[in-house]
Amino acid sequence: MLLNMRDLLKVAKENHFTIGAFNVTEVSNFNCVFEVAEELQSPTIIAVAVNELDFCEKEYYSYIREKLMNSRVPYCLHLDHGDSMKSCLRAIQSGFTSVMIDGSHLPFEENIAITKQVVDIAHLLNVSVEGELGTIGDLGNSDEGGAEKIIFTQPAEAKEFIDRTGVDTLAIAIGTSHGLYPEGFKPELQLDLLAKIVEKVDLPWSSTEDQGKMIIRLEKLRN
Repeated sequence: MLLNMRDLLKVAKENHFTIGAFNVTEVSNFNCVFEVAEELQSPTIIAVAVNELDFCEKEYYSYIREKLMNSRVPYCLHLDHGDSMKSCLRAIQSGFTSVMIDGSHLPFEENIAITKQVVDIAHLLNVSVEGELGTIGDLGNSDEGGAEKIIFTQPAEAKEFIDRTGVDTLAIAIGTSHGLYPEGFKPELQLDLLAKIVEKVDLPWSSTEDQGKMIIRLEKLRN
């Protein structure tokens, strides 16, 4: 079955589990992720990076949508790091059930403005929206991009951003980077900052995992 990310993560939150997201670039890559998810009966986020939209026609996404819709396993089809209203609309027109608008490189107010515009349109079509606040590092070996200097997400700004945009999920920066981590490299994650954000924000958030290939949507777990 095919759900938007808001509905998919609602179930995860209520039942205290996390959901992996995997970027797929072509059919064999997608089939690999799909077959394992089916075998494990594991809810999964199928993600497509914005720069990959130009390499695939709508037929590719129609194929993916049909496979996901005909499964009994819950899936979400998500645009990763959408860079403009145009790219988000293109994904929605291609049948994506969730889009990310990455305005993290913009000043705070401009990030809020573009994110709110995407939210206002996407929610009319039952498409969930992920925003990003703070910057992910770039190790120089990934086409997902990133920043030379990591700007950490601030708890108070995270709450204001969510309140003013209405996003369904939020990508935060606590010290991770895009790309394959070289041998011996150890990221210095700001877990104390993470705890403060969780205290302020009762919303699904995300952070890039160490291989830059899987995003774990972590929930605030309540006893």
